[in-house]
Amino acid sequence: MSKIFLVLEREFLTRVRKKSFIIMTILAPLLFAGLMVVPMIIATMDDTKERSIAVIDDSGLFKNKITETEYLKFVYLDGVTVSDIQSTFSESGYYAVLYIGSMVANTPDAVILYSDKQPSMDITSHISSAIKNEIETQKLKTYDIENLDDILKSIKTNVRVRTIKWSKDGEAKESSSELVFGLAYILSFLVYMLIFMFGSQVMRGVIEEKTSRVVEVIVSSVKPFQLMMGKILGIAAVSLLQIVIWLILTFGLVSAAGSIFLDSSKKVVAQKETVTNLMEQAGVAQTVTEAADQPSFANEMMTALSNINFVLIIGGFIFFFIGGYLLYAAMFAAVGSAVDSEADTQQLILPVTIPLILAIVVMVSGLKSPDGSLTFWFSIIPFTSPIIMITRLPYGVPTWELALSAALLVISFVAITWLAAKIYRVGILLYGKKHTWKEMWKWIKYKN
Repeated sequence: MSKIFLVLEREFLTRVRKKSFIIMTILAPLLFAGLMVVPMIIATMDDTKERSIAVIDDSGLFKNKITETEYLKFVYLDGVTVSDIQSTFSESGYYAVLYIGSMVANTPDAVILYSDKQPSMDITSHISSAIKNEIETQKLKTYDIENLDDILKSIKTNVRVRTIKWSKDGEAKESSSELVFGLAYILSFLVYMLIFMFGSQVMRGVIEEKTSRVVEVIVSSVKPFQLMMGKILGIAAVSLLQIVIWLILTFGLVSAAGSIFLDSSKKVVAQKETVTNLMEQAGVAQTVTEAADQPSFANEMMTALSNINFVLIIGGFIFFFIGGYLLYAAMFAAVGSAVDSEADTQQLILPVTIPLILAIVVMVSGLKSPDGSLTFWFSIIPFTSPIIMITRLPYGVPTWELALSAALLVISFVAITWLAAKIYRVGILLYGKKHTWKEMWKWIKYKN
């Protein structure tokens, strides 16, 4: 055991002193914090660039009917065709040209937006919604309903579904499907990348020591199993240290950014409430109210974030990452011991990586249906559970499922490490030949 610790210590100190370790330890939290905070900030930011869209309305139904916004204006042109404006479009200053066909009421695809650049989805959605609403209004007017405009205004309603999660003790806490989805996706993909990254480091380390013949000197005083476990645990210690630093720095950055963001969003809400009161008489309060709801939504997201059980999620993340890493690192070490160069690993590494790739594919299904049968079984199978169980964890997982998955992962790690050690002790001293899985299976059967 003392020799395993010596190898572990050597591996740990060698790697934490590298510049790449220090750089990644500092930059990664900035990236993680950015991925969490920036989308919420962007979601509440308005596009301040004013755009003018020329409208050619052959139907004659929509003049001054398409709702304008502060930064989106519509200019209605008469006696002009699309061909006429196309030749001078680059000098016109228009962002796009909107053509509305004469049969638009009965032909859904009679609306075309021309531009020399790809229009944003917000603009196309705004135009589509405005034209659709106007067509519906015109059709309703044919029924000769009195006070139709007042009726339509009175029935307009905004609905946003909030989610409240009941705990076992009956406590109700604000939650967010979007936030849980994002958290599950990021953490699952992070486990996938980290297992691949640190597992590959184990494989490369084994290959480097083998090709430099350093391993021949080391195994004269350390057993191959002790060398393999020391290397695996040393890199595990490095990765765990790095992850803990990442979590602390990311949490600090997100908390700081979140408090600043909440303060600014409250100011935006106050400003937009004032604008809403002033514009109520103009009949456009509906649009302003919708805009004011954006910071409110962000506040709900921050509240939902504070209600997430981060102790369970972070604890589960660390356990399943370490378990998954140890499981795959043993297999990566076995592959590294059977080759003379990294280029030779291609034919052997595929069977090792297939379960990880399959787990990422199933993760997509798990995000939509975390309690589905496919997701359940893949969260129990040890080769895929490090990723899929993390996908399910933010949604809530029964204790017995979590315990079963963890137990099977530990048992599988012990079994795979035992098999990998048998391959490692033989392959680490063999040179000059490309080995196959069939040969490696024979090495497992060697008694000495």
